[in-house]
Amino acid sequence: MEGFATLTAVLRKAAADFPSRRAVFVPGRLELSHGRLHQLVDATATRFAASGVRAGDVVALSFPNTVELVIVFLAVIRARGVAIPLNSAYTQEEFVFYLSDSEAKLLVTSAEGNAAAEAAAEQLGIPRAAASLSDASGALELTLPGGEEDDAALLAGRINDPSDVALFLHTSGTTSRPKGVPLTQLNLAASVKNIKSVYRLTEADSTVIVLPLFHVHGLMAALLSSLSAAASVTLPAAGRFSASTFWADMVASGATWYTAVPTIHQILLDRHSARPEPAYPKLRFIRSCSASLAPAILEHLEAAFGAPVLEAYAMTEASHQMASNPLPEDGPRTPGAVGPPAGLEMAILDEEGCRRPAGEPGEVCIRGLNVTKGYKNNPEANKAAFAFGWFHTGDVGFLDSDGYLHLVGRIKELINRGGEKISPIEVDAVLLEHPNIAQAVAFGVPDDKYGEEINCAVIPRDGAEVDESEVVSHCRKNLAAFKVPKRVFITDSLPKTATGKIQRRVVAEFFVQPAKAARAGA
Repeated sequence: MEGFATLTAVLRKAAADFPSRRAVFVPGRLELSHGRLHQLVDATATRFAASGVRAGDVVALSFPNTVELVIVFLAVIRARGVAIPLNSAYTQEEFVFYLSDSEAKLLVTSAEGNAAAEAAAEQLGIPRAAASLSDASGALELTLPGGEEDDAALLAGRINDPSDVALFLHTSGTTSRPKGVPLTQLNLAASVKNIKSVYRLTEADSTVIVLPLFHVHGLMAALLSSLSAAASVTLPAAGRFSASTFWADMVASGATWYTAVPTIHQILLDRHSARPEPAYPKLRFIRSCSASLAPAILEHLEAAFGAPVLEAYAMTEASHQMASNPLPEDGPRTPGAVGPPAGLEMAILDEEGCRRPAGEPGEVCIRGLNVTKGYKNNPEANKAAFAFGWFHTGDVGFLDSDGYLHLVGRIKELINRGGEKISPIEVDAVLLEHPNIAQAVAFGVPDDKYGEEINCAVIPRDGAEVDESEVVSHCRKNLAAFKVPKRVFITDSLPKTATGKIQRRVVAEFFVQPAKAARAGA
């Protein structure tokens, strides 16, 4: 993979080839060229090196979607550190887990800070720094201990290697806690190359980032693929997606495409129905990923916004993208399918590791330069995940006669809420921490807005009473908001198999179908 062995080399080349083209735009605040972004990244990486961040050190980041996050993230990996961007909505308990599991050596936040993250860092004895950029011509202010000198030689000695772990993310699994996924410079470089290739991204492209940059979708597909193509990204001034400013930002930035989860596409469609824009920008394509896109929604999107909608398939362990429907000039797009493999090998295997014929479902398995080498400190999970020489996604699907992948369902019992994958066992564990709850099970139910929503059923301890509001309040204190069950069923029994196992799908049918029937008859 000559020329693409490290992400930092790819970004350096883009900045050298197109130094004056816009890289990052924050409406009403600032604009950075690729050349200026590169300067800020190198200067900040030098500060990290001077302050004692060594090759392989993990640096945790907790920011909204801001220019500071972009600079700090790229600077950490340029200094051969490992970046772990974290959801700012996590509770202190969750921050403690992610900071300790990743063995973070430093926490960096926005100047405004994050009380839960800082409390967790203090609890673990991890130092904290804050980053702010007041204007495009100034330096990034970084409140690091020591290391004020600007010694370029410090950075010159840090040669980024393809095998360097650059990004550390967690993926929710069927275990009680999320699994750690280390991704190397080579993984990231291979991934952006694949994404750039499928969508023919060039320096003439521009997008508005609507997804959080602590998530692999926004980070890889929107931000890093764009920067590696010397294209432009726009970060909303609010630091997060806003339907009310989205199209104004798209027009102001000359956007040519955007990528989002189906939930956001639905929000934009709802707004279009209620308050359509006077005119929409001419887009090359719209991309959808991270959860299944209903064919009807795809058709509505194309009709409303006048651009081809390309559904893709991705996961953290593959540094994001694995398959995608192609651009119209490169082939047909098939509603309900996620397209052919994109830059990697894909096979549909049975339980013995044999390939399934076209049209026959099996487990979707992959291998390629963008695929992680394995979960951190988890030999048991790695043994299962890499059986037969392939990485096993845990998804069931089939390849049609044209080589397009159709997903049938998930083996893993994850709840996919608007693209955020939630481990129900993690929620179970929190529920069972409540002193008055004896048994608990979390499960996913279909939801019009998010695709899936989280519900739970609990059995109170003998002689104890517990109500729905009390359970929800307990969860809010111990889980990020998106993981809190929307509905709680209080019961005295849970349906189980003959061996005493609780099957989440059966539980969902047991509680949700009668509840729907009761509401319908009310």
